[in-house]
This record gives sequence, C-alpha cells and structure tokens, in this order.
Amino acid sequence: MVLQEGVKRWLVDISEWEPSPQDFSAALSSLPQLDHHSITRFVKLEDRKRALVSRLLQYSLVHQVLGIPFQDILIKRTFEGKPYLEGSDYSKTLDFPNFNFNVSHHGDYVAIASEPISLIGVDIVAPSTPIGNKETVPEFISSFTSYFSTLEWSNIVNAANHDQMLTNFYRYWCLKESYVKAIGKGVGERLDKVEFHHIGWNNIYVKIDGTILSDWKFWLSQLQKNHLGGDCR
Repeated sequence: MVLQEGVKRWLVDISEWEPSPQDFSAALSSLPQLDHHSITRFVKLEDRKRALVSRLLQYSLVHQVLGIPFQDILIKRTFEGKPYLEGSDYSKTLDFPNFNFNVSHHGDYVAIASEPISLIGVDIVAPSTPIGNKETVPEFISSFTSYFSTLEWSNIVNAANHDQMLTNFYRYWCLKESYVKAIGKGVGERLDKVEFHHIGWNNIYVKIDGTILSDWKFWLSQLQKNHLGGDCR
C-alpha cells in the first residue's frame, strides 16, 4: 500500500557515538548552512549531538520517503518549533496528501516519526530523579501541578510509592508533549484541560475540556535505559 510508505518510525541511540571534531564537522557540513547555528549554538557536546542527529534524520526521512534530492530539501519550523517541508511540490502529493513529520530527542535517544495523512507527534523522555537529599519526589513535581487535570494529578500523587509517582508523572508528561507537538502548540496550551485516560497505560485516549477526541490515537512505549516514547496521531 502506497500510504504505508509514508509511515516511518526511526529511533537512534547516540550514547555510543563519540565523534572527533573532524567527524562532527564532516557530518555538520552535509546539512544546509541555515541549519548550522541551531546545532552549534549548544555548548555541551551531548546537546550538539542530539541536535545534529535530529536534523540528519529529518533530511534523510524526507529524502527516502519523497525522493527529494538533499540539496533541494528545505525544512523550516513553525513559531512553536514544529518542523515542516517548505518550497517543494513534493510536500503535498497524491500519494501523501498531508505528509508531515515530528522529532524529539532527550537523554540517549533521538526519534523521528512521519505520517502521510494524519498529524503526528512524538516525544522522548529520559526520566530524572531529584538529586541527593535536597528535594523529595513530591517537592520535585509540585511545581508542575497546573499542567495536569485533577484526575491525572490524583493518579500521580496517590501512587504506591515515590518511584511509581515519578513514573506516572513522566508517562502523563510524555503523552501531553506528543499531543501538543502533533497539533503544533507549545506546552503552555492549557495542558490541565488535556486529560488522558488509560487502562494499565494501554487503550489510551484523551479528553479536552471533558470531550473525548475519538479520532486521536496514542501509544506509550517503554524504551531501553528507562526512556519513554510517546506517539500521537
């Protein structure tokens, strides 16, 4: 089926890639000059690696799916940061009438996903824990209360223990991020009104202001190294 050729899910583990300055520069030079600053603006090498691999994946995916020569690919971003293909008749074809893609990187992983028709949002989360004894888990998450509905927050803070509390927090966060990235909004988009329901973190669906959005589908994946992956379309 032609449409299936526009469905891609790629995941790259960057933790074992230790490029020399020359190797990094060579990889960077394969990208258009306008993309360089978005990578080199980062001070830490790990952040630069994530940004570089993210850009390389975007160009590679567009080239593979749509067959556009690398030098003709022009990827821009909306004000909220969602990438999109511009300036090409390939961006809307009979085969892929609403081709779009989304990227995420956190921790050791960089992910990219594309869809030929439906909007797509993807998010990677590398859960972190409070450092030392300076802050407890409840204190750590307390500043995020406004991003969750009453039901979600209850499910987080009433978990069996602090580890499960943190896990539930990041699961909800990953799903919310994938949704707002799919619709192209920022995290300030009234996330307390975006309420997720699930059965054992399967059969996930969302309510917006109490109304079920039945057309949207969600997946939450447990990746290696304790990372989480959220997929929304």
